[in-house]
Amino acid sequence: MDGISGGTVASIIIGLIVIVLVLVTLAKAVRIVPQARMGIVERLGRYSRTLNPGLSLLIPYIDRLKPLVDMREQVVSFPPQPVITQDNLVVNIDSVIYFQVTDPKAAMYEIASPISGIEQLTVTTLRNVIGGMDLEQTLTSRESINNALRGVLDEATGKWGIRVNRVELKAVDPPASVQESMEKQMRAEREKRAAILTAEGFKQSQILTAEGEKTSAILRAEGDAQAQILRADGEAQAIQKVFDAIHAGGADDQVLAYQYLQALPSIANGTANKVWVVPAELSKAMDNLSSAFVKRGEGQG
Repeated sequence: MDGISGGTVASIIIGLIVIVLVLVTLAKAVRIVPQARMGIVERLGRYSRTLNPGLSLLIPYIDRLKPLVDMREQVVSFPPQPVITQDNLVVNIDSVIYFQVTDPKAAMYEIASPISGIEQLTVTTLRNVIGGMDLEQTLTSRESINNALRGVLDEATGKWGIRVNRVELKAVDPPASVQESMEKQMRAEREKRAAILTAEGFKQSQILTAEGEKTSAILRAEGDAQAQILRADGEAQAIQKVFDAIHAGGADDQVLAYQYLQALPSIANGTANKVWVVPAELSKAMDNLSSAFVKRGEGQG
């Protein structure tokens, strides 16, 4: 009974071991590669094939799957790097690299650390490019620097199975003394522009004020002239009405002369009356009137 029990237990254990081995074998034989990933299979230590996304079968204990390679575009930001310009100034440059793996096999076997290799290559290329520029060119030529970096990096990383899509300079920091000088220059430029704007505004204000005064003076002069013309016309019409009334009443020359003499004070008070026009009839009447006064004086004498 004990022997049968021992044999049964041993069989159960062996069966469990076989089941575990089968499960482990199946687990090693079946691999699922996620989307945007690719796998490198080595058979007995040598490269065998590249697995695409999806379900794949391997030969257990013979094939080995390397860590999956990410095929998406990746972004790496490097710390500030000191670079010397052509005019012997040290600037700190922050850079960002956008790259993508195009050949998983080359990325796995051609370089041990792709990120470190790209960083060192970026630093070296930056020093070569910035070394041929002065500070002003470095600050104003980011686009040309980016293009130069991208061209060199893309050519160098091509054999690593990596494509550099874009290179960007995040910041270019000149020395503190240069930054202070630049800030002073910027302040001076701002103050200069402010002074120019103030002077232009004052000039424009003066011009507008002078034009306003000129227009106002012209309008006042025109108004005064128009008023004088209207007053002269009014007085002329009044005199004309008086003469018309006198002539309509059939007044003789003496009465006409007498009425004209009475109107002289009011005519003289007019501000627009510079020249007096005496009609011929009135001159004759005044002569008759003066003769009448002379005759009356002789008769009384």
